[in-house]
Amino acid sequence: MKQSVIETLNNDLKVGVGLRHQHYEDVLRPQINDANKVDFVEVHAENFYAEGGPALSILQQASKLYEVSIHATSLGLGSHSRIPMSAITSLKKLVDTINPILVSDHACFTWAKVNSIQVHSGDLLPILFNQKTLNRFIENVDQVQQILGRQLVIENLSSYVQLKGHQMQEFEFLQKVCQRTGCGLLVDINNLFVNQVNFADLARRDESCAKSSVANVLDGISAEFVKEIHLAGYSKALPGEMVIDDHSRAVSVDAWQVYQYAIQHFGNIPTTIEWDNQLPSWNRLTAEALTARAIASDLNWEAA
Repeated sequence: MKQSVIETLNNDLKVGVGLRHQHYEDVLRPQINDANKVDFVEVHAENFYAEGGPALSILQQASKLYEVSIHATSLGLGSHSRIPMSAITSLKKLVDTINPILVSDHACFTWAKVNSIQVHSGDLLPILFNQKTLNRFIENVDQVQQILGRQLVIENLSSYVQLKGHQMQEFEFLQKVCQRTGCGLLVDINNLFVNQVNFADLARRDESCAKSSVANVLDGISAEFVKEIHLAGYSKALPGEMVIDDHSRAVSVDAWQVYQYAIQHFGNIPTTIEWDNQLPSWNRLTAEALTARAIASDLNWEAA
């Protein structure tokens, strides 16, 4: 294990959960047992852009109890059409108000011009990993970071289409962006599983078969770039059907095993549990995050 990773393992792991509106009351309740409290909450930026209303007020109150990570979905950093300044300034206003520990978005495109009008796709669409996209991605990341005045962290995407014309692998592309812009990586282990399962041969289309492939992807990522990890679960698909990244289940046993491998490789990286559909209780949700803390604690003990 590299010395830098050993040093990181000696630091406490910060764990957090995605905060959704069903848990707004829970997040503001005084914690009876601080030992079981998560370190931070992660929110989708666009839910807090509106002027007035209770959402931003609740987030400001929550920020006094927890650190906050802001996770955006609308920048479209891989868009060849320019990112509207309104999308960047809305994010900056929220960042300046909350002062989060991390600000992230996705390796995707969302903006394009249709009949000379700039439109948003309403979804996170995959990009080609080629030189043309790399150049534009770097320009967009540079612009956003300069306006925000801070580092942006980029998440790998779950995709349902295999595009033709890639000139490099996903994380080769993303690490080139990090090298050129100083941004970081958000490694979403669930997204890696979804892609590996969906694009595998039908005979190998299950999570246990994808586990080694996901670990191989992690091997190609330099620890210096990784600033956050996402974990989630998804609904199982019927035979022959694609898996949908619906964040509707607990983290699977296979994903936890790969997470343990990731912590050994990257060190104690802040880790977020995402759960967006069929939401559990707040206690059940935070228990998932505490599992990540327990895994890291066991590794810390072994490394000591």
